[in-house]
Amino acid sequence: MSKLIFVNLPVTDLARSTAFYEAVGFTKNPKFSNEQASCMVWSDTIHFMLLRHDFWKTFTDKQIVDAPKAAQVLLCLIRDSRDEVDAMVAQAGAAGGRLDPTPVQEMGFMYGRSFEDPDGHIFEISWMDPQMAAEGPPAEAMA
Repeated sequence: MSKLIFVNLPVTDLARSTAFYEAVGFTKNPKFSNEQASCMVWSDTIHFMLLRHDFWKTFTDKQIVDAPKAAQVLLCLIRDSRDEVDAMVAQAGAAGGRLDPTPVQEMGFMYGRSFEDPDGHIFEISWMDPQMAAEGPPAEAMA
């Protein structure tokens, strides 16, 4: 079996969040979805589980972070081109997301923008020159 990642996100309105993720290019997997959760597929190996707050609380007794006020993670998704980055961010805006809550990254070899989903989770959408992805960025870019 391939290595998989399932990112679990607490959401306040499952239907609204499911529609948002579909609008930005995810596909719902009905086999792993019900009235408590939606499994949103990004790729063959990356899935996002949108979990209603009451269901999320069955996994941990830790408090759910108020994502619009505090950040616990920044989730980065890579696209094949700068145009795809801009298109996905535009789709997020059209679906009710907040655009560019983090600074736009323009480094020549790398380009990135961001959006917040309806619950305030931040997604960075990036493109990286394939040669830089293989070799790594110039040393001065990392300083």
